[in-house]
Amino acid sequence: MTVCNACRYCEGLCATFQAMSLKRSFEDTDLDYLANLCHNCTACFHDCQYAEPHEFNINVPDSMAALRADTYGRYAWPGFLARLFERNGLVVSLVTALSLAFMLVLASEWIEPNALFGTHTGPGAFYEVISHGAMVAVAGGTFGFSTLALYMGFRRFRKATGAGTSAMARAIIGALRDVATMKYLDGGHGAGCNVTEEEFSNERRVYHQLTMWGFLLCFAATCVATVYDYGLARAAPYPLFSLPVILGVLGGIGLIVGPAGLFVIKQRMDPGPMRLAQYGMDYAFLALLFMVSSTGMMLLAVRETSLMGVTLVVHLGFVLALFLTLPYGKFVHGVYRFAALLRFHADRSRGG
Repeated sequence: MTVCNACRYCEGLCATFQAMSLKRSFEDTDLDYLANLCHNCTACFHDCQYAEPHEFNINVPDSMAALRADTYGRYAWPGFLARLFERNGLVVSLVTALSLAFMLVLASEWIEPNALFGTHTGPGAFYEVISHGAMVAVAGGTFGFSTLALYMGFRRFRKATGAGTSAMARAIIGALRDVATMKYLDGGHGAGCNVTEEEFSNERRVYHQLTMWGFLLCFAATCVATVYDYGLARAAPYPLFSLPVILGVLGGIGLIVGPAGLFVIKQRMDPGPMRLAQYGMDYAFLALLFMVSSTGMMLLAVRETSLMGVTLVVHLGFVLALFLTLPYGKFVHGVYRFAALLRFHADRSRGG
């Protein structure tokens, strides 16, 4: 960082170098902040005159990615689960397998075969397969724990990196705007991230947006369905053109196209600035999002057939795996990046 701060050639590329220019020396927590502010667009690597084959062999994206992965474990809550980040691809695979096994055992022990393989239609059909109480207990418990763990990690990161509360309203607006537009995936010039040294593309930015908005739309669909269930006494499944289904379908499309696109892009990216050791975590998260959405869309297609019961059990298994691994996988990069953007905009508002 000392070399970069002296050179400043990359200062206009992204928020990381703009934030770096405000300081002359860096404590460990400052580096944690800068690492999570980095969006890994790799533009600085391809622009750097001190990168390989220079003797300094500076590789900012790789260094930032390594430190970023380290922060995920150090700020994780509860702390003893931090080791789940060390072999995350394997962890996600095992959790997914165990979640599916749990749901299948639940189905075999508690559900009559006629219910599991029968045809159920109309309001409350899903609860003919798995009771409303069991579904709420499993989903609510895991989601509640994941939300708490993510919040505690966010809180610990903000406290450690010195993010204050001054100018917070402006900081929140600025951070939300950057997240909504994926501003710092434009490569600093609007042409997008480097795919290779000479090739730029906004594909990564677009697929990230599809994934993010797809996830938020699916979450909105779940929230609306909860209001329907508890506020209006209308049980799932809902009509095809009801608000929960429309939101879920739009979100599902985003969560199929987005992760698939990001997977393909990772195969094309120049490996030079990439932290290949983290690809297991990335691929596991993308695959889990893809499977949650794919099985959800399949459930919509077969919900009035005898395949509905098995499809519902498999879909809920993937959803359970997603909830359980949210605080200990790739998802946390969005939480810490938002926290870093909050500090960045707060610092800019008060002039450093």
